[in-house]
Amino acid sequence: MNATYTSLVAVGDSFTEGMSDLRPDGSYRGWADVLAGRLAARTPGFRYANLAVRGKLIGQILDEQVDAAAAMKADVVTLVGGLNDTLRPKCDMGRVRGLLGEAVERLAPACGQLVLMRSPGRNGPVLERFRPRMEELFAYVDELAARHGALVVDLYGAPSLADPRMWDVDRLHLTAEGHRRVAEAVWQTLGLPEENDWRSPLAPTARPGWAARRVADARFAREHLGPWIGRRLTGRSSGTAARPSARSCCRTRRPGRPDVTPVS
Repeated sequence: MNATYTSLVAVGDSFTEGMSDLRPDGSYRGWADVLAGRLAARTPGFRYANLAVRGKLIGQILDEQVDAAAAMKADVVTLVGGLNDTLRPKCDMGRVRGLLGEAVERLAPACGQLVLMRSPGRNGPVLERFRPRMEELFAYVDELAARHGALVVDLYGAPSLADPRMWDVDRLHLTAEGHRRVAEAVWQTLGLPEENDWRSPLAPTARPGWAARRVADARFAREHLGPWIGRRLTGRSSGTAARPSARSCCRTRRPGRPDVTPVS
């Protein structure tokens, strides 16, 4: 419970980039930034880099982020990837497992502690549709962790994070409260003292009426579901953020990242 970490590198897609956890200036914060800020408060000279970019598949994460992260020799590296692959109409799970395994094999010996994750899922038809693939992915995450000495943050089975109120209107990304809870879950998994119970459920509230639910469903379909299906069918990524190179990440922090010194 007295673990000390001097550096953190985050690797992944929109979940780690922090989408839907917006700052007033429009930039994203997210659980990795929250975690880095808390670690930095404990350790002078703490170093942090976030290489995650929205929309990335596991093959892109492997090609574009893993070697850069490994070269930074951080105390902690977090890797969350593969879920975007499972949500595509055609998904070769054998290929996904192989790419994820290669990413872990490169990262595990290059950092002090590798952290993997069983990602949360929002209750609803999307989760049910893709649950078998997700659970296959998460079973392999457990297998890789056991093989390579990685830690696993298990968010998938947490009822608190399945609550629809923890998710933004796009129903794919967590709210600021959801990201805060993920940061606490990773914090505790790293052996640091609990500050709050990230598993505690939200206070019960009255369910919205039928008309309000239909309006929300229509907005979701128009603004999020339709474009999301289009991107899946055409193979386009929703990612727009520029991916920093290993060199630029070492020297500068991405806009909106916490005020801590990036990994060098």
